Amino acid sequence: MSCMNTTRTSHRFRPQRHLAPARGLVFTLAAVFAAGSAWGPVAACAQEQAPLTLRQAIQQALGQSPDAAIARAGNQEAQAGSSLARTMFLPQLNFTEDMSRGNDPVYVFGSRLRQQQFSQADFALNSLNRPTPIGNFASRFTGQWLAFDSFKTQRTIRSADEMRKSAASGAQAVNQKIVLDVVAAYQSVLYAERQVDVAQHELDTATALLSSVDDRVKAGLAVESDRMSAEVNVAARRQELIAAQGGLEIAWTQLRVAMGAPELPMTKLEPIQPHDFPQKPLEEELAAAVKTRPDLAALAHAQSAQSAAVGAARSDFGPRVSAYGNWEQDRPSFAGSGGNNWVAGAQVTIDLLPFAKRAQLAQQSAAKMRLDAEMNSTRQQLRLQVSQAHIQRQTALLSLDTARAAMDQSAESLRILRNRYGAGLATMTDLLRAEDAERQAQTNYWQAVYGNAVAYAQLLFATGTLTPDAAEDLQ
Repeated sequence: MSCMNTTRTSHRFRPQRHLAPARGLVFTLAAVFAAGSAWGPVAACAQEQAPLTLRQAIQQALGQSPDAAIARAGNQEAQAGSSLARTMFLPQLNFTEDMSRGNDPVYVFGSRLRQQQFSQADFALNSLNRPTPIGNFASRFTGQWLAFDSFKTQRTIRSADEMRKSAASGAQAVNQKIVLDVVAAYQSVLYAERQVDVAQHELDTATALLSSVDDRVKAGLAVESDRMSAEVNVAARRQELIAAQGGLEIAWTQLRVAMGAPELPMTKLEPIQPHDFPQKPLEEELAAAVKTRPDLAALAHAQSAQSAAVGAARSDFGPRVSAYGNWEQDRPSFAGSGGNNWVAGAQVTIDLLPFAKRAQLAQQSAAKMRLDAEMNSTRQQLRLQVSQAHIQRQTALLSLDTARAAMDQSAESLRILRNRYGAGLATMTDLLRAEDAERQAQTNYWQAVYGNAVAYAQLLFATGTLTPDAAEDLQ
């Protein structure tokens, strides 16, 4: 038997306080033999592979998830943009090697002058009008430096820095969403395994009950209709087991997607037990969310970046002062000797008709207005999300307490009904109804256990504190 198959079986035997009381001698013997056959291979597999913990699943998701890769790439892109903006302060220096040949009179006259090869014979009219073709090899260094641009460069750099911070905060928000998805998917697998456990447990119970009823019918202590009801009950429990196993397959698919590991095999997960998570007042959680929510921080940095971009667009109307220089060597052949010259200067540029710059300023201003509106909307949505998560957390906690009490009560009720049926004081219908109630109570209990953990994770996500370390406390 493979480890994958025995993994499912290993969760079918819950702690004794969550199991229904003993169901007669037949069921007790069946459970003992089933436990012996199931736990043997599970113990062997446990030695081969340790259970996958929630922390390990989160770390793998942060390393392999496509969303995390996209966030990292966006962060690197923003960092490169910040470095690129700073290069505007640096001078530009270029080298050019130019090779040309021709008989254009102006070209020949200028080339001979730059090569310092001009002679008295070159003033002849025939040489000036119809010169002999010559070649020129020019090695040229050109440089330019923007000395002042009305502080446009400084504001552009500030905008790029804020966008870098925004991308970093955005990556944190993506990582927290990945953590939440993994927590929810991990819990879904555990709940689905519990569903399989309960379904298998109920099928074993129904089978044992059918055997017991069959013996009672043969002994004349029960009617044939009781056996037929028990057979129908076994068929219904078998269908529920098939549905639960299908739900487990779907839950594993969701976990694989959340972890970014489509080839992840079905393995044993570390169980999550009921927890009493800390509770805080709603206003305290709202205040924490405003300070720690990474998506809100990302939007705030984007807002600051856009303000700087508007300032840079305004600076573009101001004058620009730049310096330039040029050194050139011209030769009649590549390795020959020739002349060299240089030119240096400074220039002031003022745009007298800045129509395009006005449109650009209007565009940047509109973008800032949009970000301001998004910030207001996000703050309102943040309050709604935190309030909803807080209420869902309280509801989940109350549901857990209620489900725990209902499960204990249903187990005791089933024990009493089984004794009454054995004494001939209750019908098969009463017993099956008690079985259904006990099964539903156990399902509700484990749903409340995992729902409580997911609700707490959603609250941490809403307040911006769902880190891998915080998620580890869920297990």
